[in-house]
Amino acid sequence: MPRADFYLIDKPRFREDPLLLVCELAHRAFASEQPTLIFARSQDQAEAIDARLWEFDEDAFIPHQVAGDDDDAITAVLIVPPGVDAGDRPLAINLRDDCALGKHERVLEVVAADPAEREGSRRRWSSYKRLGYELSKHDM
Repeated sequence: MPRADFYLIDKPRFREDPLLLVCELAHRAFASEQPTLIFARSQDQAEAIDARLWEFDEDAFIPHQVAGDDDDAITAVLIVPPGVDAGDRPLAINLRDDCALGKHERVLEVVAADPAEREGSRRRWSSYKRLGYELSKHDM
């Protein structure tokens, strides 16, 4: 059964820098050898995540890139802007308004503290539930 985990941002360090949580989740995924997609909301956000992953932890290299070239299949963490098809991977980190549907074993939904984003996360929760996903929530 696929699983969706909702990470609700609340701690000040994540409120100030929501991409820090995305980087931490990507780091955990890479450390556990799970090929990962990060679904960005926009091309600008994809580029911001790309830059943030380079500087995230000076002791940890996380192989990553923005999707769209021949190395996509071999890159551990692939950042996917809207309109780019990147196939499926076991783990997806979703920052978009829509559910990350596909053949993912697990989806990590990163939800900012913004009330509008919280409302969108409730809709996605209901959609995943209807589709038979196992659901859990984590306050971050």
